[in-house]
Amino acid sequence: MPLEVDCLFTADGRVRVRRIRLDGRWRPAQPGRQWQDSDGRHILLLIDGRPYRLTLGRETLEWSLRPSGQDRTAV
Repeated sequence: MPLEVDCLFTADGRVRVRRIRLDGRWRPAQPGRQWQDSDGRHILLLIDGRPYRLTLGRETLEWSLRPSGQDRTAV
């Protein structure tokens, strides 16, 4: 099932994510920092108090969502 994202695209190229549909339920998203690279547009989100990275693929224009911060090691 494709990821459903309720968002607005602003004139300056930024994305304002309002909510994401997970497990059949719409959940509010608290957006944070966002950036663009060769993979596409990345947006850090808090959903239900957990950090995620939402990516809009540059070539596919498909959304993907993965947990954020798990690839870092605390020192």
